[in-house]
Amino acid sequence: MTEAENRLWYHLRDRRLGGFKFVRQLPIAGYYADFACREAMLVVEADGGQHSGSTRDLRRDAAIRAAGYQVVRFWNADILRNTGVVLEQVLQVLQSQPESKE
Repeated sequence: MTEAENRLWYHLRDRRLGGFKFVRQLPIAGYYADFACREAMLVVEADGGQHSGSTRDLRRDAAIRAAGYQVVRFWNADILRNTGVVLEQVLQVLQSQPESKE
């Protein structure tokens, strides 16, 4: 894992973010999601410089969405510089899901 993925995983694992359970490297629709919360059907991706809206990423996101998941992406630099803001955004998405716990 990258430094950004390690930092994000530290905050997502063990139900540390709002009590939501995340897993790493979940296979979905032929791809591996960096982090996923199955109960909220949310995938969180940490992107480095190689991910800049490439066709491959667009296909990947479309396949994951077709499997019923919402996808949110954050740049590694944002995760490292603004961890709290990133976590707040993820929590907002989690809490906005109809089947999310309150």
